[in-house]
This record gives sequence, C-alpha cells and structure tokens, in this order.
Amino acid sequence: MATADKSGMVESSGRKLWLTHLLMIIGVFFVFFPIWLAFVASTVTQADIVSPPMPVWPGGQMLENYKRALFAGVNVPVTTMLLNSLIMAIGIAAGKIIISLLSAFAIVYFRFPGRNVFFWMIFITLMLPVEVRIVPTYEVVAGFGMLNSYSGLIFPLIASATATFLFRQFYLTIPDELAEAARVDGARPMQFFFDIVLPMSRTNIAALFVILFIYGWNQYLWPLLITTDPEMNTIVMGIKQMFPSGDDTADWPVIMATSILAMIPPVIVVVSMQKLFIRGLMDSEK
Repeated sequence: MATADKSGMVESSGRKLWLTHLLMIIGVFFVFFPIWLAFVASTVTQADIVSPPMPVWPGGQMLENYKRALFAGVNVPVTTMLLNSLIMAIGIAAGKIIISLLSAFAIVYFRFPGRNVFFWMIFITLMLPVEVRIVPTYEVVAGFGMLNSYSGLIFPLIASATATFLFRQFYLTIPDELAEAARVDGARPMQFFFDIVLPMSRTNIAALFVILFIYGWNQYLWPLLITTDPEMNTIVMGIKQMFPSGDDTADWPVIMATSILAMIPPVIVVVSMQKLFIRGLMDSEK
C-alpha cells in the first residue's frame, strides 16, 4: 500500500514537472517570437517585408543588410551609435557604483554629526528623477559647455540613491569585529575599504553593474535633449530617428538589423555576468 502511494506521488510530481516545463516553453516562445521576426526581417529585402505574408524564415540578404546598417545606416552608421551607447552605459554604471560605494562607506563607518540626515537626503532624491529636474539639469550642463559630449551624457546621471541604499544595507551586515581588527592592525580607513570591504562587495557590484548598464543603455530622453550633433546619437535615439516622417518609406531591413544589433551588448553583459548577478541578488536579500 505504501509502495502504491509513493508511486502515485512520483507520478503526480512528474506530471507537475512536465506541466511546468510546458508552460515555460510556451512563455519563452511568446517572448522570443517577436525577436525572431525582427531577425528574419533583417535578413530579407524590403519587398519581402511590405508584401504580405511576411516570411518567417531568414532570407539571403543578411550580410548585405547588416553591412548597410553598420557602416552606412540611415543618418549615422550604427557602429558610431553603438560606441556612443557603450561609453554612456559603462560610464553611468561605473560612476554610480563608485559614488555609491564611497558614500555608503562614509555613512556607515565614519561618525560625524548628521550622517543619518545626509543619508535620508540622498534617499529622498529617489523622488526627483531626471525627468523632473531635467530643465535645471540642462541649464547646468549647458553652462559648463558639456552639450554634445560624453561628459554631458554621463555626469548628470551618475548619482544613485538606490545603489547607495543597497551598499549601506550590505555594509551594515559586515561584522564590527573586522573594522576593529583592521584598526588594531593600524589600517587606515581607505585601506580597510580597499582590502576588506571592496572585495566583499564584489557580487553586489556585479549585480548592480548589470542593472545600471541596462539603465544607461536604454536612456532616450536625456541624450535626445543634450545632443544635436548626429555623431553623438545613441543607438536608442538612432532607431527612433530611422522611422521616416511624412510619406517617406522606412528602410525596414536596416531598421530591424539595427534593432538586433542594439540588443547584443546588453545580452552579452547579462549572460557573461549571470552567475555573479544571481549571487549578488541573493546576498542582498540576506
């Protein structure tokens, strides 16, 4: 009787497992299918796209379409826009992490009057995203002559209250005995930071880097506002500007090829840092 009960439990568990996998496969199909159609559209001719039904298998124009996108584009070559987006995304992610590491370290390990007040002042800035303060921020950037520059794209976006909060919460979990031992050994504060705190923050830094890189990569409003030189266009701006106005015809193969190319760097970052990203999120929850 017990054997029958166990076999029934195994059979029930097996059915649930297959049902779970089936639902996951269906979900992946719905997510991946639009990307597949975009890839197919980047490998066929304009006539194949505008003449229904649209093909669902790749065509023979892939190399030609991607070559046109990378080196000719519509307004600016995609290589230039990808480089601009890459510099902006890395600069924003690195800047946010460096400032947040140092500010959280100062708030947790330095005793100074009003340190909690300063922390909550930083935290309150979450209610003031760049879209709310975009006009005064633009005036400051223009006053410093940083329009149409990488510094103008990066510096106004590198402050991060969220990253500061996360690093502060992580630092609070580090035993006080480590700081005391470092102080007894004669370690200076920054030596303690670089030798002990920073290595322990490695997984948290990786997790935040992935999130902040994608945040910087997807920026649209701020680059659109401060760049007038087409050579400073980011890839997100470029895709939007490829769509024609009026009665002009869109070059759909080049637009779709550009869209596929725009997805490659974030995917590489996520896949290459997947293990550290997951570990960083799990460590943050402890």
